Amino acid sequence: MQGLTALAVHKFKRSYLGVGSIFFIASVGLVSIFAYVLSPDRSQYANQMHLSIHSKPPGFHVQMLVQPNALKARQNKLDRLFFGSKFPDVELPISSYRIESDKLIYTPFEAKDLEGIENVVDYATTPKPYIVEKTFYLGTDNYGRDVLSRVLVGSRISFFIGFIAVFISLIIGIFLGSVSGYFGGKIDDFVMFLINVTWSIPTLLLVIAITLALGKGYWQVFIAVGLTMWVEVARVVRGEVMSVKEQQYITAARALGMTDFRIILRHILPNVMAPVIVISAANFAAAILIESGLSFLGIGAQPPMASWGAMIKNHYNAIVLGQPYLAIIPGLCIMALVMAFMLMGNTLREALDVKASN
Repeated sequence: MQGLTALAVHKFKRSYLGVGSIFFIASVGLVSIFAYVLSPDRSQYANQMHLSIHSKPPGFHVQMLVQPNALKARQNKLDRLFFGSKFPDVELPISSYRIESDKLIYTPFEAKDLEGIENVVDYATTPKPYIVEKTFYLGTDNYGRDVLSRVLVGSRISFFIGFIAVFISLIIGIFLGSVSGYFGGKIDDFVMFLINVTWSIPTLLLVIAITLALGKGYWQVFIAVGLTMWVEVARVVRGEVMSVKEQQYITAARALGMTDFRIILRHILPNVMAPVIVISAANFAAAILIESGLSFLGIGAQPPMASWGAMIKNHYNAIVLGQPYLAIIPGLCIMALVMAFMLMGNTLREALDVKASN
């Protein structure tokens, strides 16, 4: 077994696409975990709005008058690190400013051909306001939010739905598939009936039905997607278990008086996991696409939560309005992550195929 594992690892390392996809997926995972550390906008859900600078192109920069929020200290630093600031500093785009005595006189940023009216703030207040230069590297959306920050924070939904959905599908699929394949008879007939019924319903329609039953929200989407992806896992596990249970070492285990549960857990499942791993990689990609579709339909992550699918939904009309990047950027992110999981799955299938070893 160790020799076959070493051979599979060696074959996987020889694939530049497989290794590259692993590194890319790991990078996206780290970005999704530390999104608020990397994000220019560290407000919760990267939802800091600046309507005066909405729909600006990538690379746009502007001066910001920042008024520190005294309530920031109420939030735990760890909570702020992983979930964003619930009490962000107040930012105001300005076109010019000057300081006279203890007064800060500024002109708010306005659209073209409009002049802002000068305003005055007390520069001696505590905490003291300050001026920063801010660059929006991917531009701003139609609410003036930083697109780069929304993309980084939105990666969490797309990335973690894969883990949670695949985890749920593995628990259900491996249990039903192993029980069905090992015991056969009426149990097998019942499980196959469930598989056929579930398979006969369009996946997206079934996910929508479960989501509406559980209620709108990203956790409900995670569960709904997981509850629809167990079918393929169960079918493959059932077939593998039916093949493995006829082996001589399983017969010997029964003769030694081992329980059915121990035989399945200790001797059968470890020998049928190779195809399950490959299916899990494909299910990751499928879960990301399904979530994106649900968010596009307005059933997935709800505003103001950032999601790549929701970003496409909110800005797909910008493609014909001269701002295609607002929809293309999250679309490219979805495409790249899905492709990485598919490449990893293909490489795993080739690496775990013992018959193809030379």
